Amino acid sequence: MPNNIQKEKSADSKKICVISVTSGKGGVGKTNIVANLAYLLSQMKKKTLIFDADCGLANIDLILGLTPKYNLYHVLTGEKTLKETIINGPGGIKILPSSSGIQELTSLSKGQKFALQDELNSLHSRPDFMLIDTSAGINENVMYFNMVAGDIIVVVTPEPTSLTDAYALIKVLYQRHAKKRFRLLVNMVKTEDEAKEVFIRMAQATNHFLNLSIEHLGYVLYDENLALAVKKQKLLAELYPGSPSMDCLRDIAVKLCQPSQEPEDHDGIIRFFN
Repeated sequence: MPNNIQKEKSADSKKICVISVTSGKGGVGKTNIVANLAYLLSQMKKKTLIFDADCGLANIDLILGLTPKYNLYHVLTGEKTLKETIINGPGGIKILPSSSGIQELTSLSKGQKFALQDELNSLHSRPDFMLIDTSAGINENVMYFNMVAGDIIVVVTPEPTSLTDAYALIKVLYQRHAKKRFRLLVNMVKTEDEAKEVFIRMAQATNHFLNLSIEHLGYVLYDENLALAVKKQKLLAELYPGSPSMDCLRDIAVKLCQPSQEPEDHDGIIRFFN
């Protein structure tokens, strides 16, 4: 009996790496990155939960060809528990689907945040990673889910509007919410050199105007196979595991599993919604 109690305590106290994947503008491939990274982490024996935090315009279930019966809306209204809402995805990943077309979830109330906190803290089987797929922009929900994450991955593309909007997102999180660690992921590039150029431009801007250093997490090459996978509602990692872009994502997944040298708190569930 004491051994069982000890195991239960150990499971309850397991640290969870909570990572938000965010962007200043839409259309940068953020959701596909989240889904494929989750799949790769799961293949690396890491229990991974995707939290679709694009409240009101959720789409993680669509790109995976899933039809969840319940979603975040039912949790926040008290109709269902988190355990009843989480569904299984490809490769053993778990998914907390969000709602689509429900306007009241585009800005969560304090009561809804507390309700979600209680449900997350009640999880008996905690994942190693929780990837939060935020919506794009700088609205209240985006700010909130980025604030509670231990790590923030900002996804950009070489488009000037993507860089401008990403800079605005970083500026608000840094100046108004004291977030200091940002990891840039450059998506849809043709070459590694192009990715480096994009990172240098962003790093120079944040360093010059904000006196803030950002990290280069990695890059993902433009991949025509991605569009084919989306049409088939399957993951690129499943259909085309040998694609060059998948090699890029594997490198990023390995980096996420490495111990952080930063003092940032990764035990996100414990401080979630405080």
